[in-house]
Amino acid sequence: MKLRVQLQCKNLHEYLKELSPDILDRLYNHPATCLAVFRELPPLAKNYVMRMLFLDQPLPQAAVALWVKKDNQKEHEQCVSVLSGLRLWHSQQLPGGLQGNVLNAIFRDNLRIALLGGGKAWVDDASQLGPDKHARDIESLDKYALERWEVILHFMVGSPSAAVSQDLAQLLIQAGLMRSEVGDAPCITSAGFQFLLLDTPSQLWYFTLQYLNTAQTRGMDLVEILSFLFQLSFSTLGRDYSVEGMSDSLLTFLQHLREFGLVFQRKRKSRRYYPTRLAITLASGVTATAADSTSAGFIIVETNYRLYAYTGQPGVPPHASLPVFPCY
Repeated sequence: MKLRVQLQCKNLHEYLKELSPDILDRLYNHPATCLAVFRELPPLAKNYVMRMLFLDQPLPQAAVALWVKKDNQKEHEQCVSVLSGLRLWHSQQLPGGLQGNVLNAIFRDNLRIALLGGGKAWVDDASQLGPDKHARDIESLDKYALERWEVILHFMVGSPSAAVSQDLAQLLIQAGLMRSEVGDAPCITSAGFQFLLLDTPSQLWYFTLQYLNTAQTRGMDLVEILSFLFQLSFSTLGRDYSVEGMSDSLLTFLQHLREFGLVFQRKRKSRRYYPTRLAITLASGVTATAADSTSAGFIIVETNYRLYAYTGQPGVPPHASLPVFPCY
């Protein structure tokens, strides 16, 4: 009997913990990354980081343990585990043989920049390009992002009107969300059906993780594209940004983000792009998007097992028909 595989979606910290120390230290060279990681820390861990942010010398571990009451030692140990796993701090021996803790110097310096200002601009604005004759407002960006993402979902359920690039289809297969037999079109898997049941932010994050796992095999710099994703999460919705200075790898990544609905770019060769709400909320800890809040519909299941779906979303009928036998 074949066992059903449960879809596992790691959060940001679980993913970062699996990266090598070298990649993590390179990531922490970017203030946007440091701020994004700090933002997702548990409250107690944030408190520890802020207490030590302007200390260059290690603090005795016994002194750090006194920051919490004895009844909260479990929370303290969890906090220490998170900070150590992410390489945000490490142990260092003090004079006299005592053990102390000190923040990762790379993370500390760049978090200071993120919080206090200074350093280089995280992304290049498009002011030097002049006004955009084809400027997009927030409403149109939200509509575009939803439409692009729904194309991917429709493709997964076999909608004949949905078409995606070969790269994207291959990524869906590598992620285990679809399978492909010789001579047949790709079809959805059990994991793919579980993926459809996730909310949009969770779908996006899971899909992004699968993309990152294959980034290096595509010849991409994982640190470069991860840093760019974190930078996008601090962008302003409705504002355009310039592609000037981007490497060839980042320009390729931008085209993939365009297909996912994370950025709007009028043409492939356009010198400006607009991050959508999906990109801004991807790594920001937000659990809902405007697109989710505006969608509505009703699913009724009768005692005779008949299922009725009332919705204005064209993708819902194909999704609903996967686990049932529709009767028209």
